[in-house]
Amino acid sequence: MNRDNDGRRSSRGLTLVGGLVAGAVGTVAAMAALGPRLLMVEDESPYGFAETTDRFESAVESTDWKILHVHDLQGKMENHGYVADRTTVYEICSSEHASNILTRDDERVVSSMMPCRVSVYETSDGRVYISRMNAGLVATVFGGVVRRTMDDAYTESEAIVDATVDPFDDPRP
Repeated sequence: MNRDNDGRRSSRGLTLVGGLVAGAVGTVAAMAALGPRLLMVEDESPYGFAETTDRFESAVESTDWKILHVHDLQGKMENHGYVADRTTVYEICSSEHASNILTRDDERVVSSMMPCRVSVYETSDGRVYISRMNAGLVATVFGGVVRRTMDDAYTESEAIVDATVDPFDDPRP
């Protein structure tokens, strides 16, 4: 503990340490509360489940992106004796973006996040949402090729989602 000019103990050191601890605790609490909402992005669809999935598939097909796989999670759960609301997860990929990662040894570490996954799900009250990882935010922790590729992929995949939920943009032929 420090002493001031009169020889009394100073509380400045304790105040500083207390402030730092309170700031750290506040930051951790804020990240715990906001983290899921920051890392995941969702949009409510103005359409029903079937129309939203149709529009999403058409929006992907109108780009250079491809649907690699479709997971019917409701069906999978029913096969195992569980009941779940409708949920379809799409694995989508841009070959150009994938090659930026997969052809470089130093960048391939992020391949576990590939391909991009987008979920269309229906809540118990009948509302339909499109959910995906906030790759734009996740990209900020990387540099170089990975960051640029993830930023570009995020921008393009968001355009696909926008075309899906925008009533003025019908991606279907």
